Amino acid sequence: MNKTKGTFDSPELWSPGCMQSSTSLISLAPPFAFGQATDIALNVILIVVLLIIMVSLGCTMEIAKITAHLRRPKGVAIAIMAQYSIMPLTAFILGKLFQLGASESLAILICGCCPGGNLSNIFSLALRGDMNLSVVMTACSMVLAIGLMPLLLYLYSGGLYEGDLEGKVPYKGIITSLVLMLIPCAIGIILNEKKPQYTGLITKAGMIMLLVSSAAVTVLSVANMGSCIMVVFSPSLLGTSALMPLTGFLLGYAVSAAFKLNDRCRRTVCMETGCQNVQLCSAILKVTFAPEIIGPLYFFPLLYLLFQLGEGFLLILVFRIHDKIKQANGKYSFAPLFLILSMLSHARNITTNESLPYKGRIQLLFN
Repeated sequence: MNKTKGTFDSPELWSPGCMQSSTSLISLAPPFAFGQATDIALNVILIVVLLIIMVSLGCTMEIAKITAHLRRPKGVAIAIMAQYSIMPLTAFILGKLFQLGASESLAILICGCCPGGNLSNIFSLALRGDMNLSVVMTACSMVLAIGLMPLLLYLYSGGLYEGDLEGKVPYKGIITSLVLMLIPCAIGIILNEKKPQYTGLITKAGMIMLLVSSAAVTVLSVANMGSCIMVVFSPSLLGTSALMPLTGFLLGYAVSAAFKLNDRCRRTVCMETGCQNVQLCSAILKVTFAPEIIGPLYFFPLLYLLFQLGEGFLLILVFRIHDKIKQANGKYSFAPLFLILSMLSHARNITTNESLPYKGRIQLLFN
């Protein structure tokens, strides 16, 4: 299995897992095809978009609902356990299964250790899930990520390669990024409490920014990295980005079913587990890591987003079709017809029974 040891043996080298030896990023493609301007623009776009999306995420949260769920923490605890156990383990196993290099494995591991995003709230709404649980789960996973994300990253990354992590993974930068992300989220919560009439507009703006920024990041990434960006579209990374959200959706539902949560909560935990905050992941990979270490792999979360959207919409479609069939079966069931015929037959027998007085027939008819 290719370990790409050169990735971390020398901080100046970056090597995708498909290479047999350590290859300089510069030898693959000019890392700054249009100078450092595009690199700075990428960082600014990722940070600004992340701030707007975190504000819109905060606008979906209500303090009263959060405290109400925390008083009965069973659903939240199960959802948190699923989020921070299934996804990091899935990322680690897929890295081993596809024999990814150290840089690639690290990128998908960071994606797996990220908290949930606001996309899970939209999916939960479409699946008629428990929206209060969805919002509380997103808020709790964001706060807990400050401690759990670096811890899980440290524990799992020890199995990615041989060597010391110190100086290679910017833990301080990751923790700082997570703490700073709580500020716009708190602003969104305050706006929702003080100015609820604006929260709908801000939430819509956040989703529009997500789509627009994805296109902008794609264009700037191609300009910045050149042909090296194609490393992200290797079969192994495509397979990983396809399997990660699907595994999270299915195992999240299975875990919540094992703990006997109701159907609405199961669908919510399913979405919360598989949906990752890809904007946060991209920002961490692009801003906190040196370009020579992570290379173009900051683009991987956007690839994950595409499969996350596609598989999420597919699950919603399956649920809606199943729901329609279920309603149709109830609507056109012959059981009510048999019941009506039975009642009419009973009424006819009573009214034609001449041995009973008229008053007695009326009383039996309504019994």
